[in-house]
Amino acid sequence: MREPWTWLMRNRVLERLEHAGPFPTTLDVGCGPGLVMELFSPFLDVMGLDIDPEMVRQVREKGMEAVQGDAQDLPFEDDSFDIAYCSFTMLWVNDPGKAIAEMARVARRCVVCLAEPDYGGRICSPPEVALLDEALVRSLRAEGADPFVGRKLILFMERTGLEVESGVHPGTWSPSQLRDDARAEWDSLSRAVSGSVDAETMAKARSAWDRSLADGSLFMFNPVFYAIGWKR
Repeated sequence: MREPWTWLMRNRVLERLEHAGPFPTTLDVGCGPGLVMELFSPFLDVMGLDIDPEMVRQVREKGMEAVQGDAQDLPFEDDSFDIAYCSFTMLWVNDPGKAIAEMARVARRCVVCLAEPDYGGRICSPPEVALLDEALVRSLRAEGADPFVGRKLILFMERTGLEVESGVHPGTWSPSQLRDDARAEWDSLSRAVSGSVDAETMAKARSAWDRSLADGSLFMFNPVFYAIGWKR
């Protein structure tokens, strides 16, 4: 099993929270079905929050605590947790700045955006496949997402008065990993741009995808940003 790259952020935060006790109280904002909560629960006292009641139900079925709520209006008192974190959540909220301000309000020590993508920095080869990038951005916007949210994390956190450290997760992969992930990646990409790309462009992209996958030249990298905001 690959080591989850969110562990890098978890370990960095825990090193700085040495006086917060063995299990810092933590809020996972936009927890979904609790996948990140499961990874972090041996080290953090985690509560999940999600706007979707089905996600809350799934988290509770796994024996973890979760409540239904809006990231932009968190149902907690000020300084209720040591840490508030999210992962691929700011991409989808209507007002990421407000959501981060709410996370800062309920967190005593820090706010962590573990992973937020930026599709404006996407690198894709061969060129026939890269032609789908603009359609992917349009598709995300049509669904209500901000495809460029990753680059904005520093701005949102600084506006909230947090002391920020930020960066891009390193991309590490092997040829075999690229090949293993290729089918799922194509299925996801083709579904996302379906309806906004003509059939000829899609056919050329698929042909180029298969050809480059076979000869080893297929390459994709989408930057995923992280940001840690410490309360002064």
